[in-house]
Amino acid sequence: MISIGVLTISDSGAKGAREDTSGERIRAMVTQLSGAVLSAGAIIPDEREQIEATLREWSDEKQVNLILTTGGTGLAPRDVTPEATKAVIEREAPGIAEAMRAFSLQQTPFGMLSRGVAGTRGHTLIINLPGSPKAVQECLECILPVLPHAVNLL
Repeated sequence: MISIGVLTISDSGAKGAREDTSGERIRAMVTQLSGAVLSAGAIIPDEREQIEATLREWSDEKQVNLILTTGGTGLAPRDVTPEATKAVIEREAPGIAEAMRAFSLQQTPFGMLSRGVAGTRGHTLIINLPGSPKAVQECLECILPVLPHAVNLL
């Protein structure tokens, strides 16, 4: 079994002013994984401390195996997801983020603007996905095949 958490990071989404289409896309795609169970989900604002606290809680207390974040990975001043993730992970997994960026660059030059990171905290793999539904789908198509093996290594 792979316990999965989907964390949407969006100021407007947290206020209920925007539908969580990227989070929905993630949930739909990860259910394709054999043994995947969605065990945590939330929409929170682009607040670094809140992102860090949620990642720690899901990793340490809820013992989620795989946390996929969406949003907050661009260049806007409030895009702090990578910084929050780096603050809580113990080891980076740069190949995952590099693979997503390389795949995205084949689709659009805007892929180079993503600052998403990936890494581990204890037995949890944390991966930052972009905020747009299209980019989420492209990135997940790239990494989905390796996720069960990556989680099993932890």
